[in-house]
Amino acid sequence: MFTGLIEDVGKIDALRFHNGSAVLTVKTNLPLRSLALGASVAVNGACLTVVKKDKRAFTVDVSPETLNRTSLETLAVGSLVNLEQPMRLQDRLGGHLVTGHVDGVGTVMAIRKQGEFTIFTFRAPARLASFLVSKGSVAVDGISLTVNDCRRDGFSTAIIPFTLRHTNLRARRVGDKVNLETDLIGKYVHSFLEKFDR
Repeated sequence: MFTGLIEDVGKIDALRFHNGSAVLTVKTNLPLRSLALGASVAVNGACLTVVKKDKRAFTVDVSPETLNRTSLETLAVGSLVNLEQPMRLQDRLGGHLVTGHVDGVGTVMAIRKQGEFTIFTFRAPARLASFLVSKGSVAVDGISLTVNDCRRDGFSTAIIPFTLRHTNLRARRVGDKVNLETDLIGKYVHSFLEKFDR
């Protein structure tokens, strides 16, 4: 379980695609000494398992299922990725509950400045529309964000300067693919209510 508060922006140092799966090596400033082999880490919001590490980088395997359901297949050497280690039970929950299980892939539709803020508009798969609510939470590439407005085909969010500087949003361009995870509590409420509608 994660919070959506990004700890570091890493860089893809190496990647290899093979038989529908992938192996990614990520350079990072995270304290790798305390990151155990077998530990989970969120890479652009996708929960992956550390299989190898050295002083400056860690390696993860990406299954065909994860590649099919995320934007990780669009990564290249040099791509910036948001990184977060799992939350500890005694931590403050500064963002919102993020599982690292990506619900769908969105697209950056527009980026515009509004004073000191940057407004991002994302297209989202139609099946996610019922989980997006104005002033609700959403994770974009693992970043906990607040939805400004939502519509059938997507939503917008206002990015503060700190978040822009400390996440990979600073490198995002119109047309880029992003991982989306909708609010966990909202999904459970929706599923519970659906059972009564049948």
